[in-house]
Amino acid sequence: MKDTYVSDLQPNQIIVSDFLVQAKELRSKKAGGNYLALALSDKTGEVEAKIWDNVEQVEPTFARDDFVKVKGAVQLYQNRPQLTVHKLKRLEDREVDLADFFPRSARDPEEMWRELMEVVAAVEKAPLRALLEKILSKPEIAERLKLAPAAKSLHHAYLGGLLEHVLSLCRLTKLVVQNYRGIDADLVIAGVVLHDLGKIYELSYARSFAYTTEGQLLGHMILELEIVHKALAELPEFPRPLQTLLEHLIISHHGQYEFGSPKLPMFPEALLLHYMDDLDSKLQNMESLLKRDQASGVEWTRYSASLGRPLLDTQKFLSRSEPPPEEPGAQPESEPTDEVN
Repeated sequence: MKDTYVSDLQPNQIIVSDFLVQAKELRSKKAGGNYLALALSDKTGEVEAKIWDNVEQVEPTFARDDFVKVKGAVQLYQNRPQLTVHKLKRLEDREVDLADFFPRSARDPEEMWRELMEVVAAVEKAPLRALLEKILSKPEIAERLKLAPAAKSLHHAYLGGLLEHVLSLCRLTKLVVQNYRGIDADLVIAGVVLHDLGKIYELSYARSFAYTTEGQLLGHMILELEIVHKALAELPEFPRPLQTLLEHLIISHHGQYEFGSPKLPMFPEALLLHYMDDLDSKLQNMESLLKRDQASGVEWTRYSASLGRPLLDTQKFLSRSEPPPEEPGAQPESEPTDEVN
């Protein structure tokens, strides 16, 4: 187990601990010369780090995605911890416990898998249930889905995050369909289970979260259509119109052309899938940002490029010290006025 995690960092602290290098950039100092700007991480979060001295000697000794042992000083920069690195040494994989570095869902993956199987078993339309069971019965798909993050960084960006996201949408579906007549709940559930399944091949998560070559070239929608079509080849009686609806659910779930959706949602179930997916991903993103900056002591988080805004921590805002109440019967002070009687 690591000595110090990112979540443990306190101002004016000298630490020696192991981290994963998420980002590494050589930058120029204003006064001349170079420095290294790093993003170091473990399972509890990420911290900015700087190397100011001996940059030319240190820079070639490690790379992005390497594990490193660091000695440095924690400082506050813009009310958030930042690490000034004094010494750094690259580590071999065998020298670290990988469980210290990769964030995981708080839920047990096997427990989540059982919940998903219950959801699929409750699908009433036999063709949809048969398709979902066919896909999820593939051992490779099952193992990858239990482990995959839902995104590289935007939402549910931790091991098991994709399965957690899918189950959250399943629960949302059961609630929302009670409020709207005519919604085909089975069709929505099928879309929920399949809409991001291609991410098990789009993302690599053996070290830091990144895109695979397939993911970069094709994207998860194409990859999940391939998964669906392979399964459908084993189900020759599957209704062709139902296949078309499923394909549309997959390719339209981003909702807008500018968000990478080849088609806009064109029937209610597709629109519902898009908005539930957007809601769940954005709320989880907000939760992560607020948690990351919880120890900063400030009410506002850093600006989020993905959300296009900083976030207000309402608990910090509401817990501010209130001004003392006025004494009973006290008269307010008269205010200066420019009025002339």
